[in-house]
Amino acid sequence: MSPWVALLRWNKPTGRLILLVPAGWSLWLAPDAPPPAALVIQILIGGLAVSGAGCIANDLWDQTIDSQVERTRERPLASGALNRNQAAGVMVLLLVVALGVVLSLSSQMRLCLLLAGLALPPILIYPSAKRWFPFPQALLAVCWGFAVLIPWAAFTGSITPSTPLIGCWLSTLCWTFSFDTVYAMADRPDDARLGLRSSALTLGRNAVRTVRTGYGLTAASLAVAAAAAEVGPIFWPFWVIATIGFWRSTETLRASEQQPASVYARHFGRQVQIGTLLLIGLVLSHLG
Repeated sequence: MSPWVALLRWNKPTGRLILLVPAGWSLWLAPDAPPPAALVIQILIGGLAVSGAGCIANDLWDQTIDSQVERTRERPLASGALNRNQAAGVMVLLLVVALGVVLSLSSQMRLCLLLAGLALPPILIYPSAKRWFPFPQALLAVCWGFAVLIPWAAFTGSITPSTPLIGCWLSTLCWTFSFDTVYAMADRPDDARLGLRSSALTLGRNAVRTVRTGYGLTAASLAVAAAAAEVGPIFWPFWVIATIGFWRSTETLRASEQQPASVYARHFGRQVQIGTLLLIGLVLSHLG
């Protein structure tokens, strides 16, 4: 089963968790938080399904490229462990599961179905963006933004602009662009050799400075959202620790030199920890 697990990236749970964290922010910043347990489970299943489908779409787009990149050459499609028809079949199955989750949202089904339909094109197009767009990480951030909008719509029945919603959405966009720019730093030599694009290459020596700014905006936007949502005081110590964590996580990064892949992997894992810390703070703020 290992090629199938690797195809869905379930052997690397960090990437799955980092999508679910903004969904949690959204649910616990909504006006009627905390959300019902059934909705949390639905969002969890839907998020895992969409995340898996996105990984497969990425591998289908990049099969020939992945085989030439050190970090990705052992992926199931790139290595030949699975074929394209098998991968496409699993992707369709996961999209059907995600659709089933949306259809199970009863009174909010139409709005969530509309948002899911709007999310699908960027999710499927994103893997190609490195061929034609200098900032493909920005497109990924747009995809991640739907992890805020869909749970919010499912819980509240609306996406009427409000400070908590806009703050949470902007925070997610800034966070995603920043951590994925660092993730792209690992592939800079291979991407440059293959003529591919990334925000890490486009920003050059300004990459680390931009990432720091992005994390600062992430913390500020989430603080505004939390204040507007009138979360309990217990959240703020978590926010302070997370904000310090954002800054410290960039101290080991060097814009002018290529560092070992483990440096970028540790940074990515640290973002899951920081994002989860903020989520725990939001959850606990409703239990006090």
